[in-house]
Amino acid sequence: MIKAGIIGGAGYTAGELIRLLLNHPDVEIAFINSSSNAGNKITDVHEGLYGETDLVFTDELPLDTIDVLFFCTAHGDTKKFMESHNVPEDLKIIDLSMDYRIKSDDHDFVYGLPELNRRTICHSKHVANPGCFATCIQLGLLPLAKHLLLNDDVMVNAITGSTGAGVKPGATSHFSWRNNNLSIYKPFSHQHVPEIKQSLKQLQNSFHSEIDFIPYRGDFARGIFATIVVKTKVELEEIVKMYEEYYAEDSFTHIVDKNIDLKQVVNTNKCLIHLEKHGDKLLIISCIDNLLKGASGQAVHNMNLMFNLEETVGLKLKPSAF
Repeated sequence: MIKAGIIGGAGYTAGELIRLLLNHPDVEIAFINSSSNAGNKITDVHEGLYGETDLVFTDELPLDTIDVLFFCTAHGDTKKFMESHNVPEDLKIIDLSMDYRIKSDDHDFVYGLPELNRRTICHSKHVANPGCFATCIQLGLLPLAKHLLLNDDVMVNAITGSTGAGVKPGATSHFSWRNNNLSIYKPFSHQHVPEIKQSLKQLQNSFHSEIDFIPYRGDFARGIFATIVVKTKVELEEIVKMYEEYYAEDSFTHIVDKNIDLKQVVNTNKCLIHLEKHGDKLLIISCIDNLLKGASGQAVHNMNLMFNLEETVGLKLKPSAF
């Protein structure tokens, strides 16, 4: 059994990660660290886990007893932890924050998008889990980058559920504000854009165009629904073939010939992609669950690869659908 530890155990992504690992046949959770909840039952915070676990939060860090450590911490905290603690040399680490997503000589973390870096992830000790918006948008664009077809600015509109803002309440996540409402935030300057550009340049070194990304806050809890517009004269039939070939070996990303909707992916680790051509404009629709494919599900997918397990183990989940 793989022994796992979790740091930052009280948030939404941690709750989903705990749920997945409790039901993973090859994993045993050794500890869930949360200094603010130490001594409390996991179910005191993650009430959806009643009947599934008797685990208790701890403020201890027995790193020498585990095989893999998940960071579900705030941005900046993983790096501080790595710099201030003696981490065992052979401990595998999966970081769900954005601290190590950008490649640098200062760290050895691999960018954990399996559809891009599967082989490297399989042999890696440290993996940086991608951002939720970044995952959804990249999966919509990677096949085009591989075929060197991203030669103009890319237009992206994407809407996310309120869980994307985290468990700590704020003015824009308050129910009475968010319900029956819609707003944009961080237009053209969202923090996930640099990692998207990094991945596209990995496949298409000539990519220097802008990603004009407008993020929306949705009045629902989970999911990301993105529409991407790219100019190309390539026929739709040929583009669909490119996408199907690119994702042929991927278990979670699927090209769908009908229009798609969010409920088809919520509560799963899937990404669905639908393609349409309107004149010289290619419309790419991509959707995921922000907490699973965009966070905890992808983290478990990365863990499966790192430990040479079949990649879908523990991730065969039913969508909400209706």
